[in-house]
Parts: sequence; structure tokens; C-alpha cells
Amino acid sequence: MSHLSSSLPAAAWAERLEETESLDRVVAFVRPFGDWFVAEPARRDLLRGAWLGHAVHPTLTDVPVGLWTAAVTLDLLGGKGARSAAQRLVGLGVLAAVPTAWTGWAEWSGAPTEQQRVGVVHVAAFGLTATGFIASWRARRRGEHARGVALGLASAAGLVATGFLGGHLSAIRKR
Repeated sequence: MSHLSSSLPAAAWAERLEETESLDRVVAFVRPFGDWFVAEPARRDLLRGAWLGHAVHPTLTDVPVGLWTAAVTLDLLGGKGARSAAQRLVGLGVLAAVPTAWTGWAEWSGAPTEQQRVGVVHVAAFGLTATGFIASWRARRRGEHARGVALGLASAAGLVATGFLGGHLSAIRKR
């Protein structure tokens, strides 16, 4: 642990996750699922970004994050006229999350154990976040705009947490 990062609570928490051996059971449980993404070499190369020259997952994350952030911004500042656009942005973010998650699983499958520990917490947080945005989209489709906005705002908080852990994973790959 570096002195700087261990003095910041969120960074220290993420570093403790790397050392949390109790997460190894979860890692072992989901490993076959992650390994499926890289079992076929062409799929592995596609999902890991061999064609791009670096990991594709960090680049793809910008798509759902951007779409969901734009939706939340419209919810807060756009007024009634922006409701349908916000709903479409939430839905597009959900769709974009699918290939983003696939590339994340492909990256996770080749990572060292310490990174896989953080990764399972990252994917759990992302799963909750995506589920929240799906619920937000569904509420909006049913005409429950206020509920959809509330679910979107709660999911945006989850997006911050999962993004932080994803950033941590990117940083520890460079150590």
C-alpha cells in the first residue's frame, strides 16, 4: 500500500479488498463464468481488445456512464420536456452496459487474484447499478416519472462506487 492512497478512506478500502481472502470463494464461484468469455481465442481477443492494442473495457465504460449521466442531468435540469429523452438515454445506457460487462468479464478472467477480488465487488456494484437503471427505465415506461428519476439518482450513486473500483483496477494494473 502506498502512503498516499492508504491515507484516503476510499483508496484504503479498495486496497483492503485486494487482501480480503474471504472474497476468494466468490472468485472461485464466478471464475467458470468469466473463463467462458475467454475460452475461444477469437472471442478472447475481441473482448480483451487485441484488435485495439489495449483493453477495450475501460473505453466502453464511457458509453453507459455517459448516457446515464446525461439522463440524470436531464432529470435534474431538463424539465418536463426532457423526460422522453432522459428515458431513452437510460435505456440506451442499459443496452450499452451489456457489451461493456462482457469486456469486463474477459479482462477479469486474466487478472491476478488480488484484482479478481476487487473485480467481484466491482461487478456486484455494477450489477446493482444496472438493475437500478433497468428499474428506472421500466418505471418511466409505465409513466411513473418521479419513481424513475428517484431510481436513476440512486443508481447514479452506485455508478460512482463501481466507477471508483474500476479506476482502482486500472491503477493497480499499472503498479
